[in-house]
Amino acid sequence: MRITAKGLSFRALNQLIRECVQKGAREIEIVEVNGQRYIGAGIDSHVIIVIQGTPGNDLGAFAQSPKIIVYGNAEDGVGNTMDNGEIFIHGNAGDIVGYSMRGGKIYIKGNAGYRVGIHMKEYRDHFPIIVIGGTARDFLGEYMAGGRIIVLGLNGSDEEIVGEYVGTGMHGGKIFVRGKVCEDQLGTGVGIRPMTNEDWAEIKGLLTEYCAVFKTSLTDVLENSYTKIVPTTYRPYEKTYILT
Repeated sequence: MRITAKGLSFRALNQLIRECVQKGAREIEIVEVNGQRYIGAGIDSHVIIVIQGTPGNDLGAFAQSPKIIVYGNAEDGVGNTMDNGEIFIHGNAGDIVGYSMRGGKIYIKGNAGYRVGIHMKEYRDHFPIIVIGGTARDFLGEYMAGGRIIVLGLNGSDEEIVGEYVGTGMHGGKIFVRGKVCEDQLGTGVGIRPMTNEDWAEIKGLLTEYCAVFKTSLTDVLENSYTKIVPTTYRPYEKTYILT
C-alpha cells in the first residue's frame, strides 16, 4: 500500500497507517513525509513501513515488531521506549535516539545527536541495539542499564566520534566505539576495558547485518581498533542519594 503524506496532519497520517495495518498490509510506503510525528508508534505487527522524506519526533515510539526504513533523515526520539522491531535510517537522526528502549534494533547510516541510548535497558528476553555509522554527541549512553551501542565514525569528519560525558550514570550494557576515546570524555561510573574475543565475535555479528543494510564493507568497518566502555559500578550515584 502507498500513502502520500503531503498535506496530512500527523493524526490523519497515523490513522491511515493503522487502517492499512488492520487490513493486513505487509508493506506500506509513505512518500513526501515532512515532519509528521509518531509514525509507526505502538504498532504490533510485522509490517514493513518504508518512509521517503523526513519523519518527525518519536518515530517508532513504543513499537512492538514493525520494520521501519527511512530514506532520509529523522528528527528526535527515534525508537522512544521501543519494545521490539527494527528501524533503519539512511541518513542522520536527532537527539535521544532509543530513549528508554527495551528491545529491537536501530541502525543509523549517518550521525546521531545528543543523549543517544539514555535509560536504554534490557527487558526479560529483549536486548536493545543501536549502531551509528557516523558520530554521536554528548551524553551517549546516559543512565544506560543494558543492551549495546556501537559508534563507527565512518563519515570522514574531523570531529570526535563521540562527545563528552560518555556513559554518565551507566550501570549496565556496553558501548563500543570504532577509534580512540579519551578518559576525560567519560562520564561518572564508567571505564575503558580491553576488547575480548567474545566482544569481537559479538560486534562482528551485529555489524555484519548493519553493513548488509547499508551496503558497507564489513572488512573496512572491522579493521580499526575499538574502545569498549563499560560501567565500573552498579550504583554510580550511591554517595549522592544515601546518607552516611
